[in-house]
Amino acid sequence: QVRVVESGGELAQAGGSLRLSCAVSGRTFAFDKYAVGWFRQPPGKEREFVSSVSWTGSTFYGKSVKGRFAISRDVPNGMVYLQMNSLKPDDTAFYYCAVGEGPPEYAQGYDYWGRGTQVTVSS
Repeated sequence: QVRVVESGGELAQAGGSLRLSCAVSGRTFAFDKYAVGWFRQPPGKEREFVSSVSWTGSTFYGKSVKGRFAISRDVPNGMVYLQMNSLKPDDTAFYYCAVGEGPPEYAQGYDYWGRGTQVTVSS
């Protein structure tokens, strides 16, 4: 079993920055075997891919966040971070961290999900 816990979501101003954290743990989890990804679900919309880091360390980004968001991982401490810069009101969503065997860009590739954290960006 893999445990996934997100944190860091809060109210932010447009143009500002936030960093989300994802703590991953579990006896079967290893960064070199799983992808860790971020997805988000805006109010009234479907869930969408934000970013992920694969088991090789390769990173992937959704079109709407590329160039503004950066994903990173702290392997010894079991953490994955999503640095969000140049925030826009359209970034307002519930953000979920997930772990799975991939493919890294598709929700179907993830088996373990956290409960999410709310990000609200005001204009």
